[in-house]
Amino acid sequence: MSTVDGVRYEADGAVATCTFDRPDRSNAMDIPMQARYGALLRQADADPDVRAVVVTGAGRAFCPGADLGLLETVASRPPAEGNVRDVLAATTAGVPVVAAINGGCAGLGFVIACSADVRFAAAGAKFTTAFARRGLIAEYGIAKLLPELVGRGRARDLLLSGRTFTAEQALEYGLVQEVVPAGELAGHAHAYATELATYSAPRSMAVMKEQFAREALLPLPEAAREAAALMLESFGHPELAEGLASWNERRAPRFPPHR
Repeated sequence: MSTVDGVRYEADGAVATCTFDRPDRSNAMDIPMQARYGALLRQADADPDVRAVVVTGAGRAFCPGADLGLLETVASRPPAEGNVRDVLAATTAGVPVVAAINGGCAGLGFVIACSADVRFAAAGAKFTTAFARRGLIAEYGIAKLLPELVGRGRARDLLLSGRTFTAEQALEYGLVQEVVPAGELAGHAHAYATELATYSAPRSMAVMKEQFAREALLPLPEAAREAAALMLESFGHPELAEGLASWNERRAPRFPPHR
């Protein structure tokens, strides 16, 4: 296990972990780190042995945002489409992504956390969107992601003010699903990811992630019709037979890989 371009990658059974590990910059993200993160999530998504991914930070920070050098680069050269693809890699991966927010989470790091499917935070961890206080705008689609998580009113508050808030407030807002003691965060996130990897069919989770993206934009009757078509299609896949058999036999399912 080694750190390349500020990101460490480790596979433990069906769960892979991406760890931001750039101690000299408190895990602030430069362009190579950003590209490495996106590449690793795509690698995990293409690996049939990986069924869930945990994203976290080393040390006391998750990711405090972009490195100042990156901000200077972006000021002279707008982000390429690849940069956006890397930052939002969790949204296009079929594999579920769990963010374990161990500490400071701001700016670009905040976007990455919001793009995950599920978020856990260490007690006392600090959050801020930060953009307005740096003279920036709501970057990388966060003006869409954040309202879907916390509602339009709270999202406007957090984006316009750029104020700092705690993990406990993030739980109250609905931004994170649980707050756990700092020393228990890694184990808690890994256990949750392991449960997904063990009991949820990879194809089911991948299709659901696509549904989250598409059906949110549709009127309810149209979303229901689309879901009904997908349900009928799922009857022809082996996951259903295995899901029923494992339930009847009181054992963990042996779902085939999706990729």
